[in-house]
Amino acid sequence: MATLHLLSRSPFTDTSGASCLRLLGPGDGLLLTGDAVHALQPESQPFEVLRALPADRPLFALAEDLDARGLSTPDFVKAVDYAGFVELTLRFERTNSWL
Repeated sequence: MATLHLLSRSPFTDTSGASCLRLLGPGDGLLLTGDAVHALQPESQPFEVLRALPADRPLFALAEDLDARGLSTPDFVKAVDYAGFVELTLRFERTNSWL
């Protein structure tokens, strides 16, 4: 059963992202929101970990949060707006928010 995992906390101040990645299985998706988009800072350790994810674990980021933090969208990430966020929750069988 494919799960959409939602991360909203910075990987530089919180360990929920590391826990999430250990449980991210084939077909699961990962959506970065809020301060979790800081993981997409080029050349950072979280960036390298996310870039190395297998292709069967799609990675998404909320475009508004990327813009608010002045970050660009790497080629291995699909930016989504709020409507896209809703579409993802419908596309995956389950949604898990990592608090």
